[in-house]
Amino acid sequence: MTAIPVVLAGARGHGRWHLRNIRRLEQAGTVRLAGVCELTPLTADEGVGPGVAQSADLGALLDTTGARIAVVCTPIPTHEALARTVARRGVHLLLEKPPAPSTAGFRRIEEAVTAAGIACQVGFQSLGSHAVPAIRALVEAGEIGEVTAVGGAGAWVRDEAYYRRAPWAGRRRLDGADVVDGVLTNPLAHAVATALDLAGVTRAEDVAGIETELFRAHDIEADDTSCIRVTPARGPRVTVAATLCAERPGEPYVMVHGDRGRITFWYKEDRVLLQRAGHGPEEREYGRTDLLENLAAHLTDGTDLLVPPARTAAFMRTVEAIRRAPDPHPLPPSAWHTAPGDNAPRRVIPGIDATVAAAAETGSLFAELGAPWARPAEVGTA
Repeated sequence: MTAIPVVLAGARGHGRWHLRNIRRLEQAGTVRLAGVCELTPLTADEGVGPGVAQSADLGALLDTTGARIAVVCTPIPTHEALARTVARRGVHLLLEKPPAPSTAGFRRIEEAVTAAGIACQVGFQSLGSHAVPAIRALVEAGEIGEVTAVGGAGAWVRDEAYYRRAPWAGRRRLDGADVVDGVLTNPLAHAVATALDLAGVTRAEDVAGIETELFRAHDIEADDTSCIRVTPARGPRVTVAATLCAERPGEPYVMVHGDRGRITFWYKEDRVLLQRAGHGPEEREYGRTDLLENLAAHLTDGTDLLVPPARTAAFMRTVEAIRRAPDPHPLPPSAWHTAPGDNAPRRVIPGIDATVAAAAETGSLFAELGAPWARPAEVGTA
């Protein structure tokens, strides 16, 4: 098999993970790094030698390298324009999440992909976990009875330097363009996408309504502590809560609640805990299919794509609801305190870890849980 030439757009920041992953697949003979698109060229110390083409012009780089796949891991506001550049050249696409900061932009990407006849994979790596179909099988087998709700929780820590790393970080808009860099749309977007997917809510029309609670302890535009509740057209409600102001960082997870048990999925670890009536707890670990590897297999032997854009349409409804919601409510200084971070001070909301967990457990919003800084008037609906 001939290795598929790949161009990576955005090789710093999270793009370093993609660069390492491409190099891993290069060793396996699956792909070949043909080019890197960055405003400032990478050095050999950053993992790119003289045999790899570099340019700040993605279109020109695709033309000169003959790449068949482009991996786009650039700032959120650039996703649409770069995805359309890739599509116009008939190159297949792995697009980092969130695919766009608005449903209008997402639709334009879908239209460009369809018109070009290219394959497009959205970078929700958690949906490549073998735990996802395994959880579905457990539910279909009735192991936890009738599903009553799905919850998601993420308690992470980000210091003030995190929001100074790029001009778009922590912004809702920048130079008139949507960014929507909130906790549930970017760093913990996987919790939302995975919860919706396990609830069977993937299409835009599967969503009947969305309630949002958006807060910020940091001095930013976007939200760093938020909760959303999705009411589907049919089936159980989905509630996801997350913060970047945790007391202690933990692994994010999704819970599928049934009337005779529940399933907890720590999606970064591909780890599942099954708890059900009349049985002891059972913990299982699963493998994962890499999304770039899956895209390459799709091109070579027709393997089904794991995360085509259509599978993320319901997630984009939540992005749109957050985009259109009132600006996040700033928490008063009495609601948080500072603590040392890795590179700068971080802001901590006392009790937030338990509040986030309670939202996933009960399906309640922050205000309904009695969080002292959350008031019902701050709940938005879409």
